[in-house]
Amino acid sequence: GDLESDWDFLKPKNIKDPEAKKPDDWDDREKIDDTDDVKPENWDQPEHIADPDAKKPEDWDDEMDGEWEPPMIDNPDYKGEWKPKQIPNPGYKGVWVHPEIDNPDYVEDKELYKYTNIGSLGFDLWQVKSGTIFDNILLTDDEKYAAEYGDETWGVTKDGEKKMKDEQDEVKRKQQEEEDAKRKEEGGDEEDMDDEDMDEDDEEDMDHDEL
Repeated sequence: GDLESDWDFLKPKNIKDPEAKKPDDWDDREKIDDTDDVKPENWDQPEHIADPDAKKPEDWDDEMDGEWEPPMIDNPDYKGEWKPKQIPNPGYKGVWVHPEIDNPDYVEDKELYKYTNIGSLGFDLWQVKSGTIFDNILLTDDEKYAAEYGDETWGVTKDGEKKMKDEQDEVKRKQQEEEDAKRKEEGGDEEDMDDEDMDEDDEEDMDHDEL
């Protein structure tokens, strides 16, 4: 794609002709009702009918409960609203396309891509591990200049940044080792206490046996 075709930066090259109108006799119906089709005589049936298997309860009191009416059920003979079948329209002319004309307000811009001032730059990233540093952002189409600029900026700081990152990782690693060792030690003390409790229980059992 390109900027002009895929984005609305410029006004459209062509617009619908305001003077053009679809002819009154233009038929864009692809199919029409069959005038020879006739609704069957037995088509009209109610959607619901009284349940023929329903019986009035023996304890039904017309004076107390009112007049008994059987419950309604779906009518198996109900066919819905009748509509005549469709046939191809002999007068069908297709979909009418509104003619277009050149847009008098359209102005071509061959440097649509060019910006003299870029106020902001955004990154849309997905990363598994944090710690990525972004700085010295350069926008250019000159590969040689980009390489030289990279050596003058990122090339000067990258070793120091990597050393700092390695030192931070080492500190975190030692902290993690200390925490793991502490948890293991605390877990070992609990196991020793459990062993002592089991020894005391065994001694009590032996005392009971001697008695």
